[in-house]
Amino acid sequence: MITAVVRYTLPPQIDHAACREHFHKIAPNFREVTGLISKHFIWSEGGWAGGVYQWERIEDATAFYTGPWLEGIIQRYGMKPQIDFYEVFAVTDNTRGKVELFEEALPPNDPE
Repeated sequence: MITAVVRYTLPPQIDHAACREHFHKIAPNFREVTGLISKHFIWSEGGWAGGVYQWERIEDATAFYTGPWLEGIIQRYGMKPQIDFYEVFAVTDNTRGKVELFEEALPPNDPE
C-alpha cells in the first residue's frame, strides 16, 4: 500500500468555505479512480490544502498525478502540488477493529 500526501497553497480568493464546498463537489469523482483505496481531502489554517491518498500500487498513484489532474490543480491553485510518497508498513484501523501488516511494496534504497 502507498500513501501519497499532496499539498498546495490556496490562493487568497479560496477561503475555508470555498475550499470545503469544492471538495464536497468533487469527492464523488474519485470513486472510480484506478487503484485508489481512499482519499482524505485536507485543509489547514496555514493556507494549505490537498489530499492524503491511499493507493494499491505506486504505478496507479504516479499515473494519476499527471495529465488532466495536474493541469486542473495548476489552473485552480496556480502552482504544481508538492507530492510525497510513502510505503505503508502497517495500518491500525480502530473503526473496523483491525490491524493490517503489508509486504514490501517499494524496492528499498540500495546504499551502494
